[in-house]
Amino acid sequence: QIQAEQANDLAVRWNCKAGKCGSCSAEVNGSPRLMCMTRLNELPLDQPVTVEPMRAFPPVKDLVTDVSWNFRVKTRIKPFKPRAPDAADGTWRIAQADVDRVQEFRKCIECFLCQDVCHVLREHHLHDEFIGPRFLVHVAALEMHPLDTEDRVEALRRAHGIGFCNITKCCTSVCPEHITITDNAIIPLKERVVDQFYDPLGRVLKLFSRGEEA
Repeated sequence: QIQAEQANDLAVRWNCKAGKCGSCSAEVNGSPRLMCMTRLNELPLDQPVTVEPMRAFPPVKDLVTDVSWNFRVKTRIKPFKPRAPDAADGTWRIAQADVDRVQEFRKCIECFLCQDVCHVLREHHLHDEFIGPRFLVHVAALEMHPLDTEDRVEALRRAHGIGFCNITKCCTSVCPEHITITDNAIIPLKERVVDQFYDPLGRVLKLFSRGEEA
């Protein structure tokens, strides 16, 4: 309405106005939100309402930020690599429980609010070292897929910087699709990294196996 009636040159992204396209991400009263899903009657009106661009990304103009970094990050993640088909006709057999496990992650609308609220990106600007919660969700969807055979654990540990996440759950709190980002995606990925690289029993077994080979 402001763009239409008061400031025709206001730069702002929007599309669906239904909370499904993820275009209108901004910060309302300092909190990352979808503007189209924010109602004035939910805000304290005894003080000015502030609407600002996302802080984790470079500003372009007004409420528009340059989120292209996110798309570059996605290209660094190893893609889906299915196992050989289970049947001669080229199809697979999958348990429904395994399908359901990753279905939640596919609700992501890439609004990047979780990226914006993450202090690793927002406050510390570690964009070169940490892929952020949105792409940890993407990795979780791949790693937990019942057909996937690719190994991304080493990348999680190093290139993707999962160790920077200290589980504040702020990403979960701002997700408009109510994806349980921390508990269902990030923590299980952290557990995989620990199991593979920091499990003391695993280290002992590796030492024994090396001794037998020698």
